[in-house]
Amino acid sequence: MSSEIYVEAQMLIRASIEDVFEAFINPDLTVNFWFTKSTGRLEEGETITWEWEMYDARSEVKVLQIVPNSLIKTEWGDPSSRVDYEFKKMKEGTLVIIKSYGFSQTGEDLLKIINDNTGGFTTVLDGCKAYLEHGINLNLIKDKFPKK
Repeated sequence: MSSEIYVEAQMLIRASIEDVFEAFINPDLTVNFWFTKSTGRLEEGETITWEWEMYDARSEVKVLQIVPNSLIKTEWGDPSSRVDYEFKKMKEGTLVIIKSYGFSQTGEDLLKIINDNTGGFTTVLDGCKAYLEHGINLNLIKDKFPKK
């Protein structure tokens, strides 16, 4: 990934690394800040489906690697790209870094996907922070593109 183009979003979440990691692995928690439905927990070697029912959208997510409380490596999207979720214990809580890379797009299409990934993953992290720190579901993903 060293010379490859990638997108990175990060956020300090004032919660234990175990709680933050679990929020990304366990769909019962993740639905409070990201997708609306999942076929199961993230488990290494498995492929699960995430859904965003309000947009009639879904994605197959291949779980490539899991290092408990440290790293989740996935591949998903259409066309697919890699998305890594890194968790770092900090004095104040947990730093979550989401990196997306392996884009097949070029030119304007690449710029659009970089913009979409940057905004999308920042929104996910904002929602996770609100949920884990304050118990609030801000409906950020649902309200990002409201129906007209």
